[in-house]
Amino acid sequence: MKKSITLFLSMLLAVPVMRAQVVVTSTDRFTTRDQMLLANEINESGEPFAEALGYDLDLLDPMILNLPDSISYTLGIENYEYSRYLLGTVISRSGIGLHMMWAPVITQMAAMEPEEFDGSFTGGTPNGYKEDDVLMKNIMHFGMLANQMAPKNLWPQFADFESGDPHLPQSVAADFQMDFSTLRWDRSLMDKTLNPAAMGQTLVKQYLWAQDMLGGFHDADDEEVIPDGVNSPDSTGSPNFDPDNNIYYGGNAVDGFIGQVLTAEAINKTMFLITSLAYDGTGLGMVDPATYDPAAGIKYFPHRISVTEAPVAEMLPPRVESLEVTDASSDLFDQLSYLWGTLSFMNMMDPSNSSDEAHMAYHAVFDGNPFPAPMAQTGTPGPFDLMMGTSKVIFMNLLAMHFDNTNGTFVNSSGLAEGVPQPGDYTGTLEAGYITMVLARMTEEFAGTPLEQMALDALNAQSLFLVGSLKDPSGGFFNGYTLNQGPDDGEKTVVTQAAAARGLYAAYALTGNNDYLAAADDAYDFLISDYYITDRYAFKTELNNDLATYTPLNFAVVAGALREAALIGGHTEAATIYTRFFKKVANVMQLAEFDPTGETGNDIDGDGIPYLPEQPDQLAPVFAAEAQLSFQATGLRNTYSRNNFEVVIYPNPVHTQATIEFRVERSSRVVVEAIDITGKIVQTIVDSQLPEGSFQTSWNVNALSAGIYYVRILVGSELANEKVVVF
Repeated sequence: MKKSITLFLSMLLAVPVMRAQVVVTSTDRFTTRDQMLLANEINESGEPFAEALGYDLDLLDPMILNLPDSISYTLGIENYEYSRYLLGTVISRSGIGLHMMWAPVITQMAAMEPEEFDGSFTGGTPNGYKEDDVLMKNIMHFGMLANQMAPKNLWPQFADFESGDPHLPQSVAADFQMDFSTLRWDRSLMDKTLNPAAMGQTLVKQYLWAQDMLGGFHDADDEEVIPDGVNSPDSTGSPNFDPDNNIYYGGNAVDGFIGQVLTAEAINKTMFLITSLAYDGTGLGMVDPATYDPAAGIKYFPHRISVTEAPVAEMLPPRVESLEVTDASSDLFDQLSYLWGTLSFMNMMDPSNSSDEAHMAYHAVFDGNPFPAPMAQTGTPGPFDLMMGTSKVIFMNLLAMHFDNTNGTFVNSSGLAEGVPQPGDYTGTLEAGYITMVLARMTEEFAGTPLEQMALDALNAQSLFLVGSLKDPSGGFFNGYTLNQGPDDGEKTVVTQAAAARGLYAAYALTGNNDYLAAADDAYDFLISDYYITDRYAFKTELNNDLATYTPLNFAVVAGALREAALIGGHTEAATIYTRFFKKVANVMQLAEFDPTGETGNDIDGDGIPYLPEQPDQLAPVFAAEAQLSFQATGLRNTYSRNNFEVVIYPNPVHTQATIEFRVERSSRVVVEAIDITGKIVQTIVDSQLPEGSFQTSWNVNALSAGIYYVRILVGSELANEKVVVF
């Protein structure tokens, strides 16, 4: 049956077009959870994505923008480096967290040292504390193992605050890359609150860099040494370093040092979580993963814990004086964020995994020196057991506090009343998508254990709920669902569609269930057809809203969805769309950069992002908290009403051939073109001078791949675009 398509009358091409640009609207707040989620998604959309697409990253030069092409440069240089800036800012430069001097492992080691140890690694003058000497001893040891000196005035931290102001209170010194003192933020402007999602998303990023940096060896000339299961920085038959065999930890000296620091931070953070931040409804304390059973009394990690700090001594960082639970709820995104991190480190530390060169290199890292070996080898729990045990605790709490067995879904929020879980009744699609992805990882990491089937059952239940209750039969996914009531009827957001695709692609990759793949593809198709504005290279952030508001959170989720659509869904155009979106939006939201992306003063690489010492507002190299883009035409007008310019395209969807009917009101040049979703013209269907009248033309689509296209019809100076699905 013929389908009449209502036109959206667009712009007069003869008029000079002033395209709206992305405008940063907020820079005063850095939210750690959202910025680090962004760091994680663009990290995975960086070098790993580029390599999966077949790019040779050795061809890239950070000083030459978009060579050999824009996709490889954006993925292989910009994504990876902007992600790295975020991590470095959070865990070593800004000071937005608790200093490693007071971390659990450091304080335990200090307690075992004799009194005369005080001052032995910090200049010889005792100051009443041994923790600073222990930390310095560890840092020096990491430097020796990697053949790399540590930067000056770094701020290694074991727990990350919720937020802060990224404006630097001082000018950046010229030697900022080796002396971090001028990169410190104003501590009085930080929200000194511990939040599991902020800590967890940072933990994920610590893993992503540590596993990359420690997945190889190098020699004294910084040349790569390939791990083969035999060569090692260690002495033969010993976990201790051999200074004479010319092999060091890490793919190069800097990587080896940073990778060890990141791992130490992650271990201390997770130790702090289970020894100090477990909540039973009355107070904070510890939870023992080896004996924990939520049925005997739940201990979980609450949403917000306020930190009160106390000064210690001159030249020493402050330490925690007290902790207070200010929001006792259990938040789903909090829990999945931290679980994502512990599962990732668990994979890295797994003593039974020798699946690739990287894991053979990790064996030398977690064999007793520099980090303890697992309990299976020593009888004493090590970092692997810590990550595995914490994963088990979080997963069991998720099932006990967040999973609704009747409806087969996790709910966003839960709490306790007299020790009994009190789950909420709302499931957000963002949270449902990401918990599905994390459950896929849980299933893989606990393969062969009873938890494998439990995680798989939960994944299937959540995936079915995504498809059956969160998917709108009329198109796209609802933002959420209130149990026993129905779906959220608010305007659908871009985050919702992207998160649904993110989770369902992960479910399909694990299970091979084609229903999950079809639903993921539906989410992706809706994301592209209803949110992506082809000629603006950008996404709307809410349906039917021409003012897009970008945040680190929604950019991160869209980045993840586009990557997975390309790698799992086979949508080859997704990489191009992502690259254009990144350049349009991210290169405006990124506030400063270091020289690894080509900056050595002024805008050397021509991408519009200032070199850090030249940032006019003294902003750190992070993303803006918010930016906006208007999709309303500026300086343009529409001259025809809808009734004066009608187009009919049928059938739609089309498999082999469609008919296009249109009317010309006065003699005009008429151009009809087919355009793919990257904006590329793939067919010119009509290009003729036509008199006034009604016309019909056939459009053969046999040469086109299945997907979404736009038919662009130019009649004189009037332009119309219509979406057509080819299958």
